[in-house]
Amino acid sequence: MTIRLYYDDSYLKEFTAVVLAASDKGGKPAVVLDRTAFYPTSGGQPHDTGMLGSAHVLNVEETPSGEIVHILDSPPQPGPVSGQVDWEHRFDHMQQHTGQHILSQAFIVAAQAQTVSFHLGQETSTIDIDLPDPGPQVMEKAEFLAASIVFEDRPVQILKVDRAKLSELGVRKESQREGEIRVIDVEGFDRSPCGGTHVRRTGEIGLIALLGFERYKGGTRVEFVCGGRALRVFRTEHGILRELGKLCSSHLTELPKVTDRLLQDRSVLARENARLQEKMLEMEAQELLDRADMIKGVKIVRRSYTDRGLDTLKVLAQKTTSLAKAVAILGVAQQTAQVAVAKSRDIPGDCSQAVKTVAATCGGKGGGRPETAQAGGMAPADLERWMEALEAHFRGCLDG
Repeated sequence: MTIRLYYDDSYLKEFTAVVLAASDKGGKPAVVLDRTAFYPTSGGQPHDTGMLGSAHVLNVEETPSGEIVHILDSPPQPGPVSGQVDWEHRFDHMQQHTGQHILSQAFIVAAQAQTVSFHLGQETSTIDIDLPDPGPQVMEKAEFLAASIVFEDRPVQILKVDRAKLSELGVRKESQREGEIRVIDVEGFDRSPCGGTHVRRTGEIGLIALLGFERYKGGTRVEFVCGGRALRVFRTEHGILRELGKLCSSHLTELPKVTDRLLQDRSVLARENARLQEKMLEMEAQELLDRADMIKGVKIVRRSYTDRGLDTLKVLAQKTTSLAKAVAILGVAQQTAQVAVAKSRDIPGDCSQAVKTVAATCGGKGGGRPETAQAGGMAPADLERWMEALEAHFRGCLDG
């Protein structure tokens, strides 16, 4: 069984070991050592990275039997091998994981909410707590309490007890392990069984910052960052706020009011723009009718464009047929060609059936309703032939 050096010293960066077994895992070399400082993925904490001899450690896994398998990018040299843990990566995980212990206990104190699960991600971390009705006051209380434990720079110790004495320690959660159980003790605040890596004093965490929370599976998911991650988030988000402040010529504290005012102005402008667009389309529809041919009392409108969207053409076609007894066939040729067709209710024919009939002979596909339909998927060069066929279809309906 591999000796887990990180159990006793999370600050161990370099070590020597002997390869006990070598194999292949997923096409990569994999080895088991007699001892290791590399932490395997477990308990919500990702694995360590680093070097084993000249090989990069890509992954570290624990098998169901308790073996620790190191997956490498190349086979190690025979004989004794030296290992070097990526310290920046390790210390980041130590900050996040110890911060999670403190935050989990803070939610018990603030809201009697137990932690159900923990996930340490690449950018942020989350805990799921059994809190069905979260609110900002609870979050602020837990965050403030967690921060105070960090600022007090309390010792973080490793205790080792057997299962019979575990309950005497007043641990936050039980452990299913047998034999000797490792307990992380944040002096005077939290005790929890854990096999992860942790800092020696809470002050090394630097800061525990909540980024947000949401209801999740009947409880609450809380997103947070600690230490160096908290600093990066502060720099990034504060930088964004400063840029927004410059754009709005406003102090950061005034941004919510300024943004609200801008959104209200935008809403007013959007409504006014929609009204003007509506008016312009009505005027354009009337202009199309004025230039259209008249067949048995029905205006036949046909026109193609290169700079219009299909949605706009659909509205324009419907407005045209609402202003007069008419059939409107409007097309647009861009990367592909599309057609919008509409007719007044009291005109014979079916727009949906018309585009399907034309598609059968001219290509493309389409569909819709009796009074309005659309088609697409044809080459731009075929647009005029398509529109001519549609016009011929409706002329035939009128002649019939």
